[in-house]
Amino acid sequence: MTDLPVARCALDVPLAHLDRFFDYEVPEALADQAVPGTRIRARFAGRMVDGFVIERLASSDAGVKLARLEKVVSAEPVLLPQQVELVRAVAAHCAGSFSDVVRLAVPPRHAATEKANPKPWPEPTLPDDVEGPLPLHEHGTDFLDRVAAGEPVRAFWQVAPSAAVDPFQGLVQACVAALRAGKGALLLVPDVKDLEALQARLVPVVGAGAIALLHAEMGPSARYRNYLAVARGSARVVIGTRAAAFAPVHDLGLVALWDDGDDLWSEPRAPYFHVRDVAAIRATQERTALLFAARGRSAEAQQWVERGWLAPIEMPTAVARRTAPAVRVAGDSDQALERDPLAASIRLPNLVFQTIRAGLAQGPVLVQVPRSGYLVTLSCQTCRTPVRCPHCQGPVQGRRSDGQRQLSCGWCGRLVVGWRCQTCGDDRLRAPVVGSVRTTEELGRSFPGVSVVDSSGDHVRARVAGESALVVATPGAEPVAELGYAAAVLLDTTMLLQRPDLRASEEALRRWLNVLGLVRGGDQGGTVAVVGPSEDRTIQALVRVDPAGFAARELADRREARLPPAVKFLTVEGSSEALRDFVQVAELPEVVDVLGPVPLPPSAASEEPLDRLTLRTPLASGRELVRAARAALGVRSAKKSAGALRVRVDPSRLA
Repeated sequence: MTDLPVARCALDVPLAHLDRFFDYEVPEALADQAVPGTRIRARFAGRMVDGFVIERLASSDAGVKLARLEKVVSAEPVLLPQQVELVRAVAAHCAGSFSDVVRLAVPPRHAATEKANPKPWPEPTLPDDVEGPLPLHEHGTDFLDRVAAGEPVRAFWQVAPSAAVDPFQGLVQACVAALRAGKGALLLVPDVKDLEALQARLVPVVGAGAIALLHAEMGPSARYRNYLAVARGSARVVIGTRAAAFAPVHDLGLVALWDDGDDLWSEPRAPYFHVRDVAAIRATQERTALLFAARGRSAEAQQWVERGWLAPIEMPTAVARRTAPAVRVAGDSDQALERDPLAASIRLPNLVFQTIRAGLAQGPVLVQVPRSGYLVTLSCQTCRTPVRCPHCQGPVQGRRSDGQRQLSCGWCGRLVVGWRCQTCGDDRLRAPVVGSVRTTEELGRSFPGVSVVDSSGDHVRARVAGESALVVATPGAEPVAELGYAAAVLLDTTMLLQRPDLRASEEALRRWLNVLGLVRGGDQGGTVAVVGPSEDRTIQALVRVDPAGFAARELADRREARLPPAVKFLTVEGSSEALRDFVQVAELPEVVDVLGPVPLPPSAASEEPLDRLTLRTPLASGRELVRAARAALGVRSAKKSAGALRVRVDPSRLA
């Protein structure tokens, strides 16, 4: 044994049974550089691997001769102690590994940026007063006061769905409250469009130079420069997307997250965490204020509200309804059919044209359709058999090319010419699903002389002017209109409601409420027309502007059906042999339902057939189930068992 100091390191080793820290001797030449948080390279199992120094020790309790660190890649600490604890907690929560999570939490090194002289990072300005909507909601003022006092208060802000209520201005108010307490603020949004909108509200208040942006679409140099400013303690205000939830903000006072129901918050790579959970874990670990804000309400947020873990901030129901635009339904109710006998059988009933005409007299009108494209789905006019490509059996779609309609395969891209139904011989087509391009074409013919804008697919518009125009957009691609839209129309609502997904209704209501949030309030004449079944409870919740009541009923239904988040759900995907081995080595809790395995649909990403095994247990034994799954992965890794497995804890999508 030597008297050299010891560095405990996290290595980039993806094997589950090696998911732990390793001790290395620190040579005298590296002693001043190998400080906690720095990047290193070390020899492991005969090869060089990357890693981070987690902590420095006087000695090791490993009981074996230690290898020496080979290299300090950079003496810049980029992984702070609070991040280490967060990464470990997220890995444990998701049955993942430290290396998988830290790879997402810390951006890749950009050597030139690291070596450059850091630019001055001004302190944020603190205005005497910041206008915004939070005080208009019950308990909003109390929340801001407690954040300004440095208290670790947690709340869910139910944002009233109206263009008159700017949610990003409310996040600015919460940010300034944290700064008044002398603390940092981390504001999270799902995409770059929302980030730019939040930045536009925040810059006039705290100053342009005081904000660190962190998102994946930044260049590697700019992103790493901002990350270093945060890690060094220079930047106190951070706004970013998914990975920014791990940003090393010093003396954090507030974590705020916008629209936790957006599927962009789900990490598509292992260990498949949801940023809502990351934010909750971080707020608990660092005892910081936490604010979830959304126009809809997820079942997970509702569960936290019902437990008292989140305090609701919301307008009284009557005030929220007056603030929101008026919602009318063109469906199959007796009243709707009396006004328009064709309302239940045509795509654009009379209420749609009435709403658009009235809206165009006051300003722009938004039309939301679920899908982009032209004729998204085609079938035989006579027997309703779906149209398939004769080459690969993929779905055939209709599109516009040089003013002509063409049929092409959605899989192989080949043109389909001379199609005839193989079942009945008819060559006539019908389009049960019409996309945004075809809708734009139809509305352009119905309203000649009116500008029609398509915001979908690869040509998404961020903003539109305030003059009269028709804007056709897909969910999430709706542009913001100056002063808000005069009216909006929600088409093909049954497409969203009938998706084979546990969250279909919750997601549909979230998307529709976000449309209401772009329309002028009812006191300004704002109206929304909905084409769909008027008796559907999701549409009824939209008419009542009642996301909280809908979420409560949705959560109650899931409790009865034993579905997440009312229970702990864990899915394991892999070959049938690998799943059998997993079940044999896993020491599962006493109370657990083993469902399946069932075959998964064929995927282009995997040549071999895969199955899915589902494990379900009460919340009380949820941690035990996750630990058992994590341990089983370690056992299989140590045994070098054949077949990779993909484990998801509480997956956001259950089809």
